[in-house]
Amino acid sequence: MAKVSKNQRTGRIHGDKGRDMARLVLAEKNSKGHYSFRQKMVDVKDVQDELKAAKERR
Repeated sequence: MAKVSKNQRTGRIHGDKGRDMARLVLAEKNSKGHYSFRQKMVDVKDVQDELKAAKERR
């Protein structure tokens, strides 16, 4: 039996369309004046909703 690579077994090569994702990097300032950064992967359709939610959390 021939060897089959991992990529062939998962079907990623054969036109399997993935989801369109965006990475949001949110900067938050704490009480001491230092910044911390949070990263979040979000579907492209939900980017504006996540940004509005982040502004409300401030």
